[in-house]
Amino acid sequence: MSSFISDLNHKNMAAGIASGLLAITGPPAIILEAASKGNFTMTQTILWMFSVYVFGGIYSIVIPMYYRMPIVGAHSITGVAFLATVTTQFTYHQLIGAYIFSGLLMLMIGYLGVFSKLLEYVPKQIISVMLAGMITKYMVSFITSFHQLPLVGGVSLVSYIIFSKGHNRIPPMVAAIGTGFVLLILTQPLNSVGLVSAFVLPTPQIPVFNLLSFLSVSVPLALLILSNDAAVGIGGLEQNEYHPPVNRVIAFSGMFSIITSFFGGQSANIAGMMTAICSDKEAGPKEARYMGAVVSGMIILLFGLFAWKLVPLIQGLPSEFVSILVGFALLGVFGNSLSVGFSKPTMKLSTAFTFVIAVSNITIYNISAPVWALVMGTFIARYVEEN
Repeated sequence: MSSFISDLNHKNMAAGIASGLLAITGPPAIILEAASKGNFTMTQTILWMFSVYVFGGIYSIVIPMYYRMPIVGAHSITGVAFLATVTTQFTYHQLIGAYIFSGLLMLMIGYLGVFSKLLEYVPKQIISVMLAGMITKYMVSFITSFHQLPLVGGVSLVSYIIFSKGHNRIPPMVAAIGTGFVLLILTQPLNSVGLVSAFVLPTPQIPVFNLLSFLSVSVPLALLILSNDAAVGIGGLEQNEYHPPVNRVIAFSGMFSIITSFFGGQSANIAGMMTAICSDKEAGPKEARYMGAVVSGMIILLFGLFAWKLVPLIQGLPSEFVSILVGFALLGVFGNSLSVGFSKPTMKLSTAFTFVIAVSNITIYNISAPVWALVMGTFIARYVEEN
């Protein structure tokens, strides 16, 4: 333990705090949005928040300390954004079953070592465009909410732009949301109805398995986690001259996600942007950067342990402000998805179809739009266009 403490320094601690704040600011609002659409009870919503942050935090503490690498664990922001489009189509217990299958898929992919082959078959451009299409409606709500809260939204946006310029240790999303909260408290009366909640004892949930939820939820969720979290996180580590055990990282993401699923959450996996923050050269000496991931994990873990208090607090926020929070949380993801998705000129037709289908939010044979977008886009990319 003393060796771990001696590796802690102000640089990796700052990186860990920035990473932790990134996980606990915008993403909780997206979880509440998805839970609200699915008509989840207060207990189910708190369990969701508890599980993804507690087990994500444990992942972020145990794995970095074992491998001495800044492998940050959290839950998938893009995964939650996707789930907000399907929670209306399945029961709570069917979703639990789908989460378990998603974790099993990741565990098998890691164990069999087929991660790179899977991402090669489904082009990264198709996955990115599908994600961009899914979250377009959140970005539209983000902009329209500025009309209801012009001061809060406007000043927050200015903060986001300022902190996006140059290399700042504070992520733009954290700066914008922090600014927004301060202005909201100063200018708007908060709804106090939801500020009190009884303690919720975490209990295992009963899963219900069926083929439809596997196709509509498990497969897209696993693909989103692997492409937008695992690939980004592993890429960040390799870029900073680490040699992560790729297959084991994927397998551990699957194992932790399965455990998380039994308590109501969709995943606990390697986090893309947060791993990139903690592995960067700005996080101090290379051999000690893993402690930034540990600090991040402790922040995430604490947030999860107090979910029973924090969920009602967030639910008391004005709906327009929640839309602003969700928008800032997804703005970077949206921009990156558009950039990657439309980066290949030879894939104009496949990416166009993928984007439009994902935006349409159609359901055919009870299978949701993101799945049809992936299928159609991949088919056109591989068998119609020359790539």
